[in-house]
Amino acid sequence: MYESKMKSEETERLFEAILSLQSVEECYRFFDDLCTFSEILAMSQRFQVAEELYGGKTFSQISKEIGVSSTTITRVNRCLNYGAEGYRTVLERKHRDDKPE
Repeated sequence: MYESKMKSEETERLFEAILSLQSVEECYRFFDDLCTFSEILAMSQRFQVAEELYGGKTFSQISKEIGVSSTTITRVNRCLNYGAEGYRTVLERKHRDDKPE
């Protein structure tokens, strides 16, 4: 089991709530209540950076296309390569699911 400094009963309940969502529409509604627009934008940009890095794009290409700082790209790259493997797990599954059969 993965150990994290953020692990607590509260975060466990939050993650279980997220896992109970059954559609993108439900995600929109839940996250609209839970987070500010700026927080959602920041998370979605970081995920977009991870997708682009995973796809082989360079820092300069990503910065130009998405408009994020090199600091953000560096942070995501570090997490993608040396982090808890959260990005990698999601991206590998997404990539596998996107392949035509």
